[in-house]
Formats: sequence, C-alpha cells, structure tokens
Amino acid sequence: MVRLADGLDAYNQLSDEAMQRAMDCLTRFGQLLRDMPPGTVRITGTNTLRKARNAARLISHAEQVLGHPIEIISGIEEARLIYLGVAHGLSDTEGQRLVVDIGGGSTELILGQGFNPTYMESLYMGCVSFSKRFFHQGEISRKKIQRARIAALQELEPVVATYKSLGWQQSIGASGTIRSVQKVANTMQLTSEGISTAAIDEILNQLGNFKRFEDIELPGLSTERKPVFPGGLCVLSAVFTALEIEHMKVADTALREGLLYDLLGRNSNEDVRNRTVDSLIKRYQINDDHATNVTTSTLNLLQQVEASWKLSDQNLKQLLYWAAYLHEIGRDISHQSYHKHGAYILHNADMPGFSRQEQQVLASLVRAHRRKFPLEEFEQYPDKQAKLLLRLAILLRLAVVLHRSRNTDDMPSLSIDVAKKNITLVFEHGWLENHTLTQADLEQEAGYLDKTGYQLTLQ
Repeated sequence: MVRLADGLDAYNQLSDEAMQRAMDCLTRFGQLLRDMPPGTVRITGTNTLRKARNAARLISHAEQVLGHPIEIISGIEEARLIYLGVAHGLSDTEGQRLVVDIGGGSTELILGQGFNPTYMESLYMGCVSFSKRFFHQGEISRKKIQRARIAALQELEPVVATYKSLGWQQSIGASGTIRSVQKVANTMQLTSEGISTAAIDEILNQLGNFKRFEDIELPGLSTERKPVFPGGLCVLSAVFTALEIEHMKVADTALREGLLYDLLGRNSNEDVRNRTVDSLIKRYQINDDHATNVTTSTLNLLQQVEASWKLSDQNLKQLLYWAAYLHEIGRDISHQSYHKHGAYILHNADMPGFSRQEQQVLASLVRAHRRKFPLEEFEQYPDKQAKLLLRLAILLRLAVVLHRSRNTDDMPSLSIDVAKKNITLVFEHGWLENHTLTQADLEQEAGYLDKTGYQLTLQ
C-alpha cells in the first residue's frame, strides 16, 4: 500500500518520500505494462492527485516508466466508475441501490439502478486523510474518535436530505476500508455477513481501548491496514448514522473493475463519452447540422495531413472530433466571446467518461478555434503535446472559417498540403474569386496564424 494521501502536507504538496514510494511501486508495474498496445491499459489518479499541487511532477515520471498515460479523474467520475464496477459484480435486483466507497482521501456516495448511476456525490473525507487529521502521530483516544465522527457528519450534512428523499432499497459498501470492517466484524462474530450498525458501534468501542495505531489488536485486521483503520471506521460510522443505515452488504468489486468495464465499452463502440457529448449538444442547444458540417470538414483536413503532421494518435483524433462538435457550446451563454465561455464549460463541467486532462484538451481546442490565437493556452502542455494540439487547433479553425457563412450548398472541393509550418489550401479553379468573403476570412486567418509561426497560403 503506497498511501499517497499520507504524503500531502498542509499546502497540498506531495512529499519526496511519498513520490518515491509511488515510483517504486509503479516501476514494477511498468515492467509488465510497457509493451502492451496503446488503448489496452487505463491508469487513473483520484483524490490525492486531484489535490496535489505538484502532481504533474509525479505524473511525468510515472508515465515514462509505465509507458502509458495517467488520467486524473474527478470525484464524480470516480463515483460513476465505482458504481459501474460494483453493479457488474452483483446480481441484478429491482429498486435503487446506495453504494458507499471510502477511499484514501474521498468518500463516494452513489444511488443507482441496474448499471446506471442516478445521483452521485464525492466528499472530501477518507481513511488516510481522517487518520492523519484526527489521530496525529498515531495516537488514539475516545475524544479523538468522537471528533472524527462529528467532522464526518458535518461533511455529510449538506447531502443527507437529498439522499433520504430519493431513497434506496439496498445499501452496498466497496473497497478496502469497508471490506476490512466487514472482516473484523465477521471474525469477532458480530455479523455473519456484511456490516451492521451494532457491529460498527462495538468495533469503535474496542478501538477506544488502544492508545496508538501499533497497539491495535482487532481480530481480522491486517497490520498494514492499522494506520488508516481508525479514520476509515469513523467515516463509515458517520455514514451509517447520517443515512440511518442498519445493514450494509459488501461488494468484492469497485473502481478497478469499473475501469475495466468502461475500457471494454470504449473498445466495443459503447463509449460513455459519446453519450456525454450528445447530452451536452442537447443541453446547450448546439446547432447539430452546423456542428456536423464543421466536424466533417475538420476530419477531412486531418485525414490529408495526418502523416505529414504526425497526428495519428487515436485519442487526440477522437478529442478533435468532439471539440469540433462542441465548438459552439458557449453560444448558449452569450454570443460575445462564446469560444471563451465554451472553454470554461468544458474545463469545469462534470463530463462522465472524460478525464480532467481530456476535458482540458477539449477546452483548449474550443478556446482556440476563433479570433486571435491564444498561444498561452498551449504553454501548460509538454512541448511535444503542445505542438500536436496547436496543429489540431489550426485544422479546427480552418474548418470553422470555411463554414462561417453556414451555407453548405456551395462548399468547395479543396485539398490541403503541409510542410512543417507551411500550410497550402488548394481550391477549384476560380472558386475563391467567386467567394470573396470566404477569401477575405481566410486571409484574415492567415494573419492570425502568422503569430504562431505557421504560414497559410491560398491557391
């Protein structure tokens, strides 16, 4: 157990020691994963990497040894994937389920039916963070236990009414903390299966008899779980109290299995990200015909330059596809500077299936699709990725300019040729002379692209 959350300081900086523990572990994984084909491995970071201000340093080193990208997922996306994993590990039952997952730094509460989550929350409390916060230097007391429970109840307070009003017929727990509590309860013969309120109360009472983490002697509790068990148990106790749970079943599956099922969906044309994009199109009243036309032209341009500009990465091509469809999402807020509004939405919205990095790429492409080219938008990426994203943005910009009139009756048959930073658009003979506004728009675009070092020529 790496316990990455234990390495966060008061300023949300990961310690060198925690990073080294992580790298030692990931280096061993890398020996197995490096040669696996792209798209067959998913690696995700959760709450600790969401919070850590210096997470990029760890991610950069880890990606080198793993040979695959690391996705940072939001708390809501984590909840969705947990529910997906739990649901696939259970027999299908009628009615609504409540799934609870206590991780190292966050706790996810999910309501759902079948394989579909219907309501999700991710709360900033977990077994590592609460053990570190309330049991300083591994010291235990009944007063500390009570303080941790009250803090967890406070975190739950804003969401309790909503969950109770929606209701559920079955409560299920997942992941390490809850499985550990179940094992202790079963070994102590407090329950025959699952976890009960009475079992939690008795385990808490027993925990109060110990002075330090290393002193804990609870039947069924592993040595490596001791340093995080008190915090996790207090969070679970608060969940039972706040939501008035009497008994909870425990699942064998959770986030990892959810990621696998989600990956299977992506590889069998059931990518939840497509449903997310469709939902955004409807929610923000995007003109579907215009979005389709821009997307078609963007992909046509991409196909012609893919080899020359080294744009064969399937994930980047897919992100360009979605960015083209969503490039006008900000118009639902305001026509003025709608590319900026669109970028804000895509960067901050809860988008099932998308990692934070993918949302950032979508936001950057939409932000850069019109007007002055925002070079500063691409400075946040590593040099190699920034170069590729800038080229994708140029293709989207050209497609948008070509469809600026929104008249599809007289679209030109054109080819594009690129040589490093030189771009040549070749039109049918006489077409530009008969479409002076489009020519003027493209000449203006050439001026914008000059600032990026790329030269646009029309023939």
